[in-house]
Amino acid sequence: MKKIISAALLALGLIFGGFFPGYYYYKAKLDNNSVTVKGLSEMDVKADLAIWKLKFVITGKELFSAQKEITSQASEILAFLKQQGFTETEIKLGRIETNDLMANPYRNNENNDMRFILSQTITVRSTNVDLVEESLTKTDNLISKGIIFDSSSYEYPVSYIFTKLNDIKPKMLEEATKSAKEAAYEFAKSSGSIVGKIRRANQGVFSILPREQTMGSSESQQIEKTVRVVSTIEYWLE
Repeated sequence: MKKIISAALLALGLIFGGFFPGYYYYKAKLDNNSVTVKGLSEMDVKADLAIWKLKFVITGKELFSAQKEITSQASEILAFLKQQGFTETEIKLGRIETNDLMANPYRNNENNDMRFILSQTITVRSTNVDLVEESLTKTDNLISKGIIFDSSSYEYPVSYIFTKLNDIKPKMLEEATKSAKEAAYEFAKSSGSIVGKIRRANQGVFSILPREQTMGSSESQQIEKTVRVVSTIEYWLE
């Protein structure tokens, strides 16, 4: 009886010992029977929001006269913007920032007639990006009147923004998926396989790039942009 039980246990051991290695080998082969491909989708878009910051600076010996001058210049800029066609709701007048050079502990001992530096920023927030672009070229009229714009903000004073990314995401993801599947079909054709269902997918990150990608170009400086997404998809192969 003991011999029979021992023989049965040995037989079961041989059965399971052969089954499990074979099973896991099959799973490993099945898991490897897939292909990972990438799908690209690009779309040309136009900015639908412009934020234009006009920061101007004046200097003066007396604070009162400097404040009077900067208020006068602010009026000149506001009149210019309204003349271009911007509404009051699109224009925001910032606070006056005052810098007293005499309050600077690191100032030199030389006599400085211009003690105060005052600056102010007027911000235009408009969906009429073409009007902003057109008006930007006319600011020379303000400079000719003695208005000095801060150099740090005058070089790139406008940010052009595309706000409707969520509206185009579904279509672009559909195109990227189609592109990836075409790549998978090409692979399957060369390997004698058939493309099956999606095993896993990563939609990728959406990037907004300048349409003209020159050296030093920035997406926020251009009205015309390109949206790009690269999706990574793994398909089963049959």
